[in-house]
Amino acid sequence: MPLTHGSSGLYEVFLAVAGHGSFTAAARALGYTQSAVSRQIQTLEDETGAALFERLPRGVRLSEAGRVLLPHAEAVRDRLAVARTELAALRTLDGGLLRLGAFSSAGAALVPRAQAVFRERHPGVVVTRVEGPSVKHLALVAAGEEDLAVVSPAAEGPPPEGVTLHHLLDEPMLVALGRGHPYEGRRAVRLAELVDEEWIVGNERLEDTLFRPVAAAGLRPRTGLVAHDWIAKLGAVAAGLGVTLVPALAAAAVRRDVALVALHPDDMPRRRICAATPATPTVAATAFLALLRETAAEPASAWARDATGAGGAGGGGGAGGTGNESSG
Repeated sequence: MPLTHGSSGLYEVFLAVAGHGSFTAAARALGYTQSAVSRQIQTLEDETGAALFERLPRGVRLSEAGRVLLPHAEAVRDRLAVARTELAALRTLDGGLLRLGAFSSAGAALVPRAQAVFRERHPGVVVTRVEGPSVKHLALVAAGEEDLAVVSPAAEGPPPEGVTLHHLLDEPMLVALGRGHPYEGRRAVRLAELVDEEWIVGNERLEDTLFRPVAAAGLRPRTGLVAHDWIAKLGAVAAGLGVTLVPALAAAAVRRDVALVALHPDDMPRRRICAATPATPTVAATAFLALLRETAAEPASAWARDATGAGGAGGGGGAGGTGNESSG
C-alpha cells in the first residue's frame, strides 16, 4: 500500500469514521464537513485499492479490508503521538540527548560544573561526554557526531566547515612547584627566573606540548624528564625533581603537595578556550553553551584554584587525567 504525504491525516479520518460508525458524526468530531470526510475516505480507499467501509442505511461499518487496516492505522496514530511528545520534549528540554566532547583539562572543573547545573535543571536530557584532543572534537562536531565540544583551537586557520566557535575564556598558564620551593607563594614568576630548573614535559618535542608558543619564540627550557601522564608528572614535581606547566583549567585537580604559581603572561600567551557547535546548535547545546559561559565568567577560584598564588585545595590524581600537553 503506497503512503502519500497526507496518509497520517487520512488515517485520522479513517479512525474517526470507524469509531463513530458514521461520516456525519466523524465530521462533527473532527470539525470537517461531511463531504470533506467522504473525499478523504475515498482517497484512502483509492490508495489501498479496497473499500474500507460498508455503507448501511444508517451509517457505515468496517469492511474486511477496513478491519485489516484498523490496527495499522491505530499504530500509526500512536507512533505519531509519541513522536510529537518527544519532539516537544526536545524544544522544552524535557528529553533528548546532548553529546558533549572536551579536551582533558577542560574536564577537570569547567565542564563538570556546567554539566552539574544542566543536569539539575534538565534531568530528562541524557548527556554523554567524551574526552580527547581538540582536533578530534572539531572533526566530530563537523561530522554531526557531537553537539558541542569544549576545545582549544589552533590560533592559525579557521575552524572546519560547518563549525562555529564561541569564545569562553583565555586561559593562563601556571607553574607547578614542589612544596618549599623558593618561589612558592609568589603571585607570578618569569620564565627567566626558572632558567636553571629541570622542566618535566610530556613530549621530547616541545612543539607538541604546552611549551609550544615558548618553543616557537626560540626559548628551549632544560628538559630532563619526560612523563606522558599527569599523575607521574606531578608526582615528580612533588618529589622535587623539577617543575612543570599546568593549565589553569586543570588546577582544581592538582594534588595537595604541589604549589601553583602564575606564569607571567608576557612569557606565555594565554590559551584561547572555545565551545564548538554546528552552525545551528540544538536546543540542548544552546542551553549548555549558556551555562559554560556563566561558569567561565565566574572568578577562577570558583571553578579552579586561585591562579595568582600557591595552590592549596584540590583532590588527588592527575590534572586532567592525560599526558597530552598540546592544545587540547
